[in-house]
Formats: sequence, structure tokens, C-alpha cells
Amino acid sequence: MNTKAKGSKGERELVKVFNENGWVCIRAAGSGSSRYPSPDVLAGNAMRRVAIECKVTAETKKYLLNEEIEQLRTFANKFGAEGWIGVKFPSEPWYFMMLEDIENTGKCWAVSVELAKRKGLTVEELLDKHNADLQRNI
Repeated sequence: MNTKAKGSKGERELVKVFNENGWVCIRAAGSGSSRYPSPDVLAGNAMRRVAIECKVTAETKKYLLNEEIEQLRTFANKFGAEGWIGVKFPSEPWYFMMLEDIENTGKCWAVSVELAKRKGLTVEELLDKHNADLQRNI
């Protein structure tokens, strides 16, 4: 399976999870190929809206371009959504990182498995972020 197909499969997986957990969620097909900022996945419920840039990798570290981060930040700010990077590493669950928690290497941005485990949220935690925040502050 090629990289684009793996990414699309991962995005569809997330759409299913959000929709099956009481959220509404869509996948923005062709995101990243438009001249306008567009996240891969847009989800919301009565309380929250999230814009997610999804990355599936076979490596232990995923690099993101400055442009990808800025487009997500721009879209999320204009749309009134939380901007998140979702990363799926091999044999790991999805991890979701706030933009402020991603490592700035100077040339690009990076998320390692270790950083994701330390600062990221699982999909279950993202779906119930308020309770996850309370648990992390205990």
C-alpha cells in the first residue's frame, strides 16, 4: 500500500471513530493539494470543533513542513476549531498533539513516538479532552 493510500485509510478510520462516538466528522479529500488551508479531518460536537492534520508513518519520528503547521493553524483560527496533529506510528495507537507541543527542529517540525506518548492524547482522551486534562493535572 502506498503512502497516500495509508494516509487515506487512516483518515477514514478516524472519521469512523468520531462518528461512532457521538461526534460528526468529515474527511476533506484532497487536503494539502488546495491553495487554501484545509485539514485532513474536521470533527465536532455541541461543545467542540477540532481540525486534524493526519500523518501515518512507518518510522519512529514524523517530520512536518512549516507550511503544513501554518495552514492548520490558519484554518483552525479562522474556523474557531482546535488544531491538532494526529500521528499513527507502527504498533501504536493514534496520538494527537497540540501544535504547541510539537518539536521545532529549526527547519521543520517533528513528532517522535516518545514525545507523542509523553505529551499526546489518545483518541479516547481527545474525544473526552476535558476529563483528560483534569487527569493530567492530578
